[in-house]
Amino acid sequence: MVMDNASVRSFLQVLPPVEFACVYGSSLHPSNRDKTTMTDYIIGVADPKQWHSENLKLNKHHYASWMVHLGGERLITGVADKIGMGVHFNPFVCWNGKLFKYGVVRMHDLLQDVHYWEKFYLCGRLQKPVHVVVDNLDVNSTNSVNLRAAVSAALLLLPSEFTEADLYAKVCSLSSTGDVRMLFAEDKNKDFDLSVDSSLVSALPPSIRNQIRMKGVKEKLWETGRAINDTQSSLREEAANSLQRILRRRVMVSSARQAVSGLLAVGAINASRYLTKKVSKAWKSWR
Repeated sequence: MVMDNASVRSFLQVLPPVEFACVYGSSLHPSNRDKTTMTDYIIGVADPKQWHSENLKLNKHHYASWMVHLGGERLITGVADKIGMGVHFNPFVCWNGKLFKYGVVRMHDLLQDVHYWEKFYLCGRLQKPVHVVVDNLDVNSTNSVNLRAAVSAALLLLPSEFTEADLYAKVCSLSSTGDVRMLFAEDKNKDFDLSVDSSLVSALPPSIRNQIRMKGVKEKLWETGRAINDTQSSLREEAANSLQRILRRRVMVSSARQAVSGLLAVGAINASRYLTKKVSKAWKSWR
């Protein structure tokens, strides 16, 4: 969806200056006509503690009152860093008749996750469609490394035959923990190419590659040479299953930690409100 840059920039004018900002989530979907949908931002800043200190002077009402009174910016960043994934979210911010949610993260942490997938939290957000609003450090270009790695992971996980839509769907599903469909087609006549599989694995971030190796995937995957079809299929499946387990574990840990951090950050009332909204959306989709 093409968004009006002026309209999404306008909300940022009420906040202290930022180094990076993008809009993500359901508000970007072209078929979304829900007026109650929050516009979601990821905001990158050099020093979150200093940024929150300035924002508390401008927009104290954006934060949970208990965090403001008990510790201010020190508590806000402490909860985000020590309990969550380094991101503090302020949801249900009403401005100019619309609802907004913004997550504030240290630029260093954002770039680390984009490059290395150590937390696999923000990099997952940036693997999906986003609308970049502010980009003083050229994160959009840096994110190309993340996108190439995501495509490589998706190709490794997909069956031997797939559509373009399947590829996009698989890339977008990497950071989710939903049901995973069958990874391999039952085509016994199609040989897998070890050199291609090796190239796909090599394009993944180093920590992921190393864990795949440690999980028992044979070094043959990183070697060239001939192998019988059963060996090729087995090695590919072994690598794909290992990758899937690694990503699922990282997503589960990151999402669980961020969920706890988020509940603390928004307070009981907004947490209940947010959960109700999520359940309502899920119920509508099931119907």
